[in-house]
Amino acid sequence: MRLLCRVVLALLALPAWGAQEGLGDVRRPNILWIVAEDLSPWLASYGHERNAGHTPALDALGAAGVRFTRAFAPAPVCSPCRSALILGAMQTTTGTHQHRSSRTDATEIELPQGVTPLPRLLKEAGYFTFNRGKDDYNFRYERRDLYSTGNPKTDARRFYGLQGTGHWRERPEGAPFFGQIQLRGGKAKTDAVQDKVSPQSVTVPPYLPDTPLYRRWWAHHYDTVRKTDADVARIMGELAEDGLVEDTVVFFFSDHGNNHSPRHKQFCFEGGVHVPLFVQATGRAALGEGGGVREDLVSLLDVSATTLAFAGLELPAWIEGRDLFAADHVPREFVISARDRCDYTIDRIRTVRSDRYRYIRNFLTDRPLLQPQYRDKTDYVVALREGHAEGSLPRRVDEIFFGPRPSEELYDLAADPHEMRNLATEPDHAAELARHRAILEAWMERSDDRGRYPEPAASLRAVRARWGEKCVNPEYEALDAPSGGAPPD
Repeated sequence: MRLLCRVVLALLALPAWGAQEGLGDVRRPNILWIVAEDLSPWLASYGHERNAGHTPALDALGAAGVRFTRAFAPAPVCSPCRSALILGAMQTTTGTHQHRSSRTDATEIELPQGVTPLPRLLKEAGYFTFNRGKDDYNFRYERRDLYSTGNPKTDARRFYGLQGTGHWRERPEGAPFFGQIQLRGGKAKTDAVQDKVSPQSVTVPPYLPDTPLYRRWWAHHYDTVRKTDADVARIMGELAEDGLVEDTVVFFFSDHGNNHSPRHKQFCFEGGVHVPLFVQATGRAALGEGGGVREDLVSLLDVSATTLAFAGLELPAWIEGRDLFAADHVPREFVISARDRCDYTIDRIRTVRSDRYRYIRNFLTDRPLLQPQYRDKTDYVVALREGHAEGSLPRRVDEIFFGPRPSEELYDLAADPHEMRNLATEPDHAAELARHRAILEAWMERSDDRGRYPEPAASLRAVRARWGEKCVNPEYEALDAPSGGAPPD
């Protein structure tokens, strides 16, 4: 009888699976997010043959799990995207949409009542939680409330995931872990890459000048994908050494697209928000057989929802993602992404990605696409500005970066994957334009898109205090208007 009681108590102490059918395990799995910064999906499995045979670790994730071909970030810049991911809700819903906001005592953003970050939900449910690398969340939080270990800020700023052993080794015996490992991704130094891509072997897209400078940066991004693959191989090797592969669900994705292309990061074109997404869960029946490929439209918010579902937790009411492996999963008809202020550059862009089209709404058409921004001193931005001044840029390139901003853009991605021909003014596409416009307007109303309201004056003053004379948008001039024309605190 004593032995029977011990067995029953032991079984009751085991964390139970829930939320998903067919997973087959009594214990909850470990869950690991491997997050690469600024990395576009330039792998052969995504159509980039230049990297064929050079990404074995990521290819193995796809072979053993599921590769999502059409996953999109909620924002094309890190802190709004990471804020959305860690909450499972659009940054425009929670008021965390302005890049690097909530950075001073006077401008700290409080989350809506009841909204709780994922790590805290998982920690309260018995998970050991950690984050190796940056947080970059646009709301007030204490790292110790979210993560069981790795709490000092120095740890968050210094480490990009690969120094030392995995934090999972610090967890109490028998406890499942939820971990985040941040990789430099598209920001990685590629000195250690042995077989680099030759700039002469690549062709840049038509929205950039086809010069040695841009071919060099294009080749460099292929190299960062190869470097990221080596980093992933090391992480997966550590999991294997510890015998954890069978017990760990691994998500690999990026926060947004390529940093070194002026039309990718920070912008709502495909290059800014299309990201790689792999999910490996060895032996989990919900994923089906290994090697699956999913072509349905996916938001990275679905990673948040799926994570909670794997942990056996019910999805809270504020979660805007969908459990990708639920028995009753309904694929999305569209994915919304949004861009607002980035550092000191004020803009507001919304986009709808449907099965075939991308619709973009530019709300601030008084300023060109290539406004003053933090990359102004980089050679690839300097070359664009010099070419514009000299009149040497290809006509369409000059129009894209320095011409008048259209209020609406519509691209047929099947016929025009580089988004060069804006169909918004063509009568033959008036119906599609109206359909996508209606989708966006309904979403903004339904979600109470916080980008519709001016950024508080206190927040803009904090931005100007940090960036000084770089703040040239008219919104900053309004701060000094005698009539008090600045938006209210």
